[in-house]
Amino acid sequence: MQVVSLRIHPVKSTAITPVTSVHVGFAGLRGDREWMVVDDEGAMVSARELPGLFGVRATPVAGCAGTGASVQLSAPGVPSYTVVASGGEVKATMFTRPPMTVQATEPEATQWLERVTGRPGLRLVWCAHPAERILNPEFSEPTDHAAFQDGYPVTIASLASLRQLNEWIEEAGGEAVEIDRFRPNIVIDGDAPFAEDDWRSVRIGGVRLRAAKPVDRCAMTLVDPTDLTRRNKEPIRTLSKHRKWDGKTWFCHHLIPDTEGEIRVGDPVHATTR
Repeated sequence: MQVVSLRIHPVKSTAITPVTSVHVGFAGLRGDREWMVVDDEGAMVSARELPGLFGVRATPVAGCAGTGASVQLSAPGVPSYTVVASGGEVKATMFTRPPMTVQATEPEATQWLERVTGRPGLRLVWCAHPAERILNPEFSEPTDHAAFQDGYPVTIASLASLRQLNEWIEEAGGEAVEIDRFRPNIVIDGDAPFAEDDWRSVRIGGVRLRAAKPVDRCAMTLVDPTDLTRRNKEPIRTLSKHRKWDGKTWFCHHLIPDTEGEIRVGDPVHATTR
């Protein structure tokens, strides 16, 4: 097995940014989901309810992962805007989890987001204290943490599994989907379909990661990230036939770093199984 693609999403739910190498820290890939859009009450706003966020491209400008932060935002038809985490500390929430302390940004960021999305009251916050983030204790250790990723620091996807999924979709008369639908950080190839279900741990280059759990998929996978349309019920419809248990559909796998270090496209991937 080897790494065929690496991706970060500097602002949660915005466009995918491919990279050829990246530092893996305990809170995830450097530059991945370290920023988040929230509403005027500090609650997360993602592409689940605002798919237009997929059309925003975010590029880290200076600093990240606890060293200060700035990110440039761009979108079609509007001037780009550089945001700096220069405001005071505020509280933000993700799903129903306890509030986190985050760093606020200047009011102009709210104006830019409203212009792009058409929704007023949005703010951008930076994950100043990722170690505060509490993970599901059923699949993690007390010291494990993450930035603004949904559940765990790193998500990995297998192209072999995608090929099998697309075979099922096409057998049912549907159109194949791209791996971008699932927004993984690491894409690999070279193993059997869904072999990742049985992983205990994985080593990528010199970095060791634990396999936490499969990823339960939501309606975000129904949105094509290239044109922001939702044309049919794939891949959820097919996953519900072949990859459904505990009332959820599953694709990709969550990982938790046990060590830190650089990984690159082309790195070998070695897994141990349960």
